[in-house]
Amino acid sequence: MTMQTFLTSQAPAPVGPYSQGVAAGGLLFLAGQGPFDESGALVGETFAEQVHRTFQNLAAVAAEAGTDLGAVVRLGAYLNSLDDFAEFNAIAAEYLPQPYPARTTIQSDLLGFLIELDAVLVLDDD
Repeated sequence: MTMQTFLTSQAPAPVGPYSQGVAAGGLLFLAGQGPFDESGALVGETFAEQVHRTFQNLAAVAAEAGTDLGAVVRLGAYLNSLDDFAEFNAIAAEYLPQPYPARTTIQSDLLGFLIELDAVLVLDDD
């Protein structure tokens, strides 16, 4: 199987041995993204600001691979507090068109930020 990796300067660079995105088998796997700018600095004081930036980072990596968030088939959402679940749902609907992807949402002890997202996108529908 052939794999292709993707790296964009429009999202924070990886801080470990991983790629921002990897395409294989007709799918694009996006690594976890958080609310950070291209330099790695935290963006947003509110949960909503952090969610928007995190989706923007996912979208930037998807764009580097030639696709967009409309191709998401699975979304992993890691929230610092499940008290933010309803607000997350409202914002996610702005970025993810119907039919909505499969999703897992879990509470996670994120260090210094409120959300992380990862995703799997379909690159072709054959």
